[in-house]
Amino acid sequence: MIDMMRLLAVVDRDLKKFRRNPVVLAMSIFMPIIYLVFLGNSFQGKLQDVTVVVVNQDSGPYSRDLVDNLRAIEAGPKTLKIFSIKDQKDAIGGVREGRYKAGLIIPSDFSKRISLKRRPEVGLFLDNTDGVSAEAIRIAVKGALAAMNSDYVPVREKSDEVFLRDVDLYRKVDYYQSLVPGVVIMAIFMGTLTTGAFNLVMDRFLGADESYLLTPLSKSDIVTGLIVSGLFITTAIAVLVFVMSMAITGIPILRGVRQYICILIIIILTTLGLLSLMFVILGRFNHPRVVGILSGFLNVILFFPSGAVYPIASFPHWLKTFAKINPEAYAVNALKTILFKGADIRSIATDITFLSVFTIIMMIISIVTFKRTI
Repeated sequence: MIDMMRLLAVVDRDLKKFRRNPVVLAMSIFMPIIYLVFLGNSFQGKLQDVTVVVVNQDSGPYSRDLVDNLRAIEAGPKTLKIFSIKDQKDAIGGVREGRYKAGLIIPSDFSKRISLKRRPEVGLFLDNTDGVSAEAIRIAVKGALAAMNSDYVPVREKSDEVFLRDVDLYRKVDYYQSLVPGVVIMAIFMGTLTTGAFNLVMDRFLGADESYLLTPLSKSDIVTGLIVSGLFITTAIAVLVFVMSMAITGIPILRGVRQYICILIIIILTTLGLLSLMFVILGRFNHPRVVGILSGFLNVILFFPSGAVYPIASFPHWLKTFAKINPEAYAVNALKTILFKGADIRSIATDITFLSVFTIIMMIISIVTFKRTI
């Protein structure tokens, strides 16, 4: 038989413990809402402002119609963001460098061929490493072509149709393979969550942190030491996950040693940045339960808006703005650039710069805010 008085005493004690922890209480309420807001907006699927550069080498009326149709898509559903330049080489170079998602080349004889019904065509050079965006662009451009004057673009006679010659600039990357950069970043996140600041929280919880305070170690010694130890562990985990993911998904082995060095640099900088961020957020807590609750929160707000699963172009404006200060977004973009485009470190200079600056700022804040007392 259960003694109700004893049972209620246990329940009362447990409820009081819960009420005494406001962080746990607040996160229990707000976590589902945060999941709703971030997950709901990260997968809404409506791409906007996908950058396309147009090189119009034709001065005839039909090329203007085509450009006007593209502008209509830009102004209406806002799927595309159109840029116009004159040099075809610059356009394709811009796509390779990541400034544009695609380049549309309208040749100088485009209007003439339509008038003469001599199989006119346009060239579409796609950054196919982002399959979702590439397909959206392909559909949008086909729609713009179809919307041109049907009197001059018959549907049934194939010789008179405007032929869209789409060219993938890189080898085919399926969705399974496209997830690998995100998986590596997820491994880094998990590693930084269970090393560094987490060890300090566990020491406080077990009452073992006094051993640090009895030594002449400074705040910077303790913080930097824990971050560096976490760096070794997390880097090893991330490299192992990277190798296994490559093998499982069938991503071809990279040919250049420089590319492996770039990937290692990205992993190290991302690890240092996240370890420092964890110290800033978790450095003052003394109970591992709080770390467990915050881990879900941090994972949602950092991973899903990173572009690892779905293109950042599909996010609403406020989430795109957040992605600009999200270190995982820069890490994912850098890994995709190296893995799928075979680019060198110059192509990821912006990502490397951001991760370096972010790491330095977070390390300074973590040292300044660290409390070297009981």
